[in-house]
Amino acid sequence: MRILTTAAIALALSVPVLAAPPAKPARLGLCAACHGEDGVAKIPGAPNLAGQKLDYLREALRQYRDGRRDIPVMRAATGPLTDAELDQLAQWYSALTPPRAAP
Repeated sequence: MRILTTAAIALALSVPVLAAPPAKPARLGLCAACHGEDGVAKIPGAPNLAGQKLDYLREALRQYRDGRRDIPVMRAATGPLTDAELDQLAQWYSALTPPRAAP
């Protein structure tokens, strides 16, 4: 019985836990105007953000805010955001499913 219990516990611990999606960021509106709330760009030239790597998005947003990436519209959009707000945006977009490629 002990072996069966140990095996059941090991199996339960090995199954990935489905994480709850991140809460919708309060500052999503300005980003969504160009990149879409669903992470699919709404204007030509804006990249899709859905499914991008979390660490990449975090660092890119900080670089825009701090002026290390010199894109004026992004600097203006991210300038007033805190690290916590940038993290929420990065978590939101990284958790979304990327759009399917056109056939």
